[in-house]
Amino acid sequence: MSGLPVYIRAQLRASTRILALELAGGATLRQKPESDLFHALARLISRQPRMLLLVALAFVVGSVVLGGGVADRLLAGQGTENPASDSSRADDLLEEHFPESRPNLLLLVSSDRGVDDQRIAAQGVRLAERLAYEPGVTGVTSYWQTGAEDLKSEDGRYALIAAHVAGTEDEASRMGAELAPEYTGRHGDLDVRVGGMTAVLSDVETTIAEDLAASELIALPLVLIILVLVFGSVVAASLPLMVGIIAITGTNGVLWLLAGVTDVSMFAQNITTMLGLGLAIDYALLMVRRYRDELRRGLDPRAGIAATLRTAGRTVLFSAVTVSVALSAMLLFPLYFLRSLAYAGISVVLLAAVAALVVLPASLVLLGHRVNALDVRRAVRRRRRESRRFPALIATVMRGAPVFALGSVVILVVLGLPFQRVEFGMADDRQLPADAESHMVQQVLRDQFDNSVTGTIDVVAPSPAGAELADYATRLSTVAGVEEVRTSMGTFAAGRQAKRRITVDAVRDEAGLNHLQILPDDGIEDISPESQDLVRQIRAVPSPFPGTLVSGQSAAVVDTQEAIGDRLGWALALIVVSTLVLVFLLTGSVLVPVQVVVLNALSLTAMFGAVVWVFQDGNLSDLIGFTPVGFIDTSLPVLMFCMAFGLSMDYGVFLLSRIKEEHDRTGDNETAVAAGVRNTGGIITAAAVLLAVVLVAIGTSRVTNSMMLGWGVALAVLVDATVVRCLLVPAVMKLSGNANWWAPSWLCRFQQRYGLREGESTPAATVTEKTTVDTLAPN
Repeated sequence: MSGLPVYIRAQLRASTRILALELAGGATLRQKPESDLFHALARLISRQPRMLLLVALAFVVGSVVLGGGVADRLLAGQGTENPASDSSRADDLLEEHFPESRPNLLLLVSSDRGVDDQRIAAQGVRLAERLAYEPGVTGVTSYWQTGAEDLKSEDGRYALIAAHVAGTEDEASRMGAELAPEYTGRHGDLDVRVGGMTAVLSDVETTIAEDLAASELIALPLVLIILVLVFGSVVAASLPLMVGIIAITGTNGVLWLLAGVTDVSMFAQNITTMLGLGLAIDYALLMVRRYRDELRRGLDPRAGIAATLRTAGRTVLFSAVTVSVALSAMLLFPLYFLRSLAYAGISVVLLAAVAALVVLPASLVLLGHRVNALDVRRAVRRRRRESRRFPALIATVMRGAPVFALGSVVILVVLGLPFQRVEFGMADDRQLPADAESHMVQQVLRDQFDNSVTGTIDVVAPSPAGAELADYATRLSTVAGVEEVRTSMGTFAAGRQAKRRITVDAVRDEAGLNHLQILPDDGIEDISPESQDLVRQIRAVPSPFPGTLVSGQSAAVVDTQEAIGDRLGWALALIVVSTLVLVFLLTGSVLVPVQVVVLNALSLTAMFGAVVWVFQDGNLSDLIGFTPVGFIDTSLPVLMFCMAFGLSMDYGVFLLSRIKEEHDRTGDNETAVAAGVRNTGGIITAAAVLLAVVLVAIGTSRVTNSMMLGWGVALAVLVDATVVRCLLVPAVMKLSGNANWWAPSWLCRFQQRYGLREGESTPAATVTEKTTVDTLAPN
């Protein structure tokens, strides 16, 4: 045997020891497929750590080069409309056949002399003619050219020049951004400001990019400081940032590639930063903590990595799968806003997991005991003193389990009650800061102009003009809330034709299509619940023309709500069923997965209640700095639910895997729950605080939707890590007793064969650990 290679001799020795234990009645060591995976991974990392780090470095460099220009490929459009809806199809027809009737670039012109002054009128006409000659600009009209009262403010100080910029929403936005500096400012006696949808989208894109850079400058230093305090070591504290850099830069590269084949929203970058840093911190905390524990137990670095991958590594992989599944639910919706955020979220989760399972362990192998270098001893002692508070808290919760369970549920339900009065709409210029030029222009339009400028509802009727069209327009004009209906045949109001053709109207019939424009009453604001009800009433009016379509921003909101409502049940079913299955595979229990779903849902109530109370109702708006509009963007709660539920599962997996490990070891439910909370409480609390810092940094954005996302999910994370994980979960599991671990025998066999667990019961853990040490011994 002395002639055999060292590696083979080591394998034979290990096999002989295992066989001897089995013959003596010891634990049978049948490694499951995931055990083989982590065993092979540990061998690769132990043998080639430098090569893996070089590959990671090359990946980061390549991702930076590839994804450096990702912002230029992402779309600034809303992305919250269903492309297959009636409103979207009507928009396509209007863009093709009646583009001049849909101005998306507005010049708000003002003068102290009044817009009817002859000198001002002459300058206004020249300015409109200049705009008409710009490339890509069509359908330029102005108050001075048409005399339309719709284009003049009530006080006579403002007038409008309206134009249409051709191209997609994103192309028009970029063209508008190029034109804005040329027209904003003083032109003779005219003071000009640029507005319209192109200006709004351009301002949103610029503001988000600036805010994202600022949030990273805020979050990264704070995160590093807190990591040093948590780890007590500068070297260990830098490792989560390494994982985060790999996940974020890699995801930017993925988004760059995806943007070449599908629509990707620029909001995806916010999700990339948010989840990239957050999950990198979570996974690195868990891995480094377990590795340091293994070193303190006396294992050498390579054996310590093997044990860490076999335990904490398994939890990281399981967590990544659960978070990815929660985020993948957004792929079921037809809105490219949600789909693109799913692309970003899934990519960053998987890359963070790969970095934590491969690159981080390779670094730890090379660092060895130096992972504790630059030790901040005072911070470590402080952390240890704080960690002693968990046993006392857990003991109190277990003794008063009924009180804590009921009290926690009541508090969470009460916090969620404001969500009962939620109203849905679509983000507009008011999500921008009040001093953004496009926001100021649109606010003047709302205050000083009638609804024909901002709140019209469009109808596309596939028919020639004639008596049937006049009859249809007449019936539309009788709908409650309709002020008038403009058609190619004239204007209809209150059930009769009020005017014949008027010069202000663009051509409203072409190629067998007719464009009807409906003006709501002055008291009905665009995108408001009242305007959405008006859209539903208009659609309920029978049309003599098959294929009649209703469009406009309010119609888009209605269609978006229907699209989300149609798919919401499937998305929830995907999340719930996958959660039940995955948690069963982790715990082998029938009851615990149900508890996880219910308690995770409860952990989100505070977030949704706060969103309505703050962002819909306007409470704290002056303190935070946003313009309340009385509704919530329709698609945002879906995004917030998927993100918060996924992150809640992240912490739930950390806790349950440790509780399961202790229960396998002791067989006692109460001891296992207490030990699980005690061993993971510090990690979960630290991870939640660090993630909340990142989220709050995102929440400092000046764009209301980003602000809502950051603050809302930060609240959900903190509530989940404190109220749910430290109080509600241990109390409920204490009350459930041994029922927590019951399952039918056939399910038990299934879980034993295919399930996942963080630890291995004694003596199997001991033998496997020793086998790993021998196998990984240096040649």
